[in-house]
Amino acid sequence: MGLGVPAFPLTIVSHVLGVVATILVLVWLVNFRGGLAWDSDNKQLIFNIHPFLIVFGLIVHGGEAIISYKGLPLKKEVKKLVHLGLHGAALVLGIIGIYTAFKYHNESGIANLYSLHSWLGIGVIVLYGIQWIYGFVIFFYPGGTPDVRRFSLPWHALFGLFVFVLAVGTATLGFLEKLTFLESSGLDKYGTEALLVNFTAIVTILFGVFVVLSALADAPAAAAADDYEAI
Repeated sequence: MGLGVPAFPLTIVSHVLGVVATILVLVWLVNFRGGLAWDSDNKQLIFNIHPFLIVFGLIVHGGEAIISYKGLPLKKEVKKLVHLGLHGAALVLGIIGIYTAFKYHNESGIANLYSLHSWLGIGVIVLYGIQWIYGFVIFFYPGGTPDVRRFSLPWHALFGLFVFVLAVGTATLGFLEKLTFLESSGLDKYGTEALLVNFTAIVTILFGVFVVLSALADAPAAAAADDYEAI
């Protein structure tokens, strides 16, 4: 079911919002939070890897993977590889991003998995992994039968959008949680950093909205004729 509007202009807006969200989260982490580091005496620098990889890795890569079928003027086989590769990269970067949160907590003596944000985050990455593995086996290699692919396709697309929306919501909850911690430690509620964090969250949400709209919009005629046959 399409929206009756072409997908291509919506995908362009999605690309722009993804770039803006990535830039904003980097500006926040580098200019206001001191940068990023895998190992440091300043454990906050370790934590900073987490929001960057979740936004740029899991959400932006995942969103680009979703809209790749609607926005790339490429052959079906190439788009399928792009779709699979971007989702795979999103999954790996998301796992590393979650690991850095545990690393920060463990090295700082902070308890793990005590918040709704952390619970949802684990749920998202597990569901994302299940979705990727199922898509690989059914649509890529070894590939399901035509009947299995035909039955699975709408559910695969629907479940993928559900996990993506859940990821965006969980990231938004993470922005709120971090900003609440900072404000309780004295950060000005109406200062530049607080406004930047809120605006970054809004742009991330808008990216998610336009990715979903792109996925629901009408694909070009050539793309609409493609199916998910195994390569």
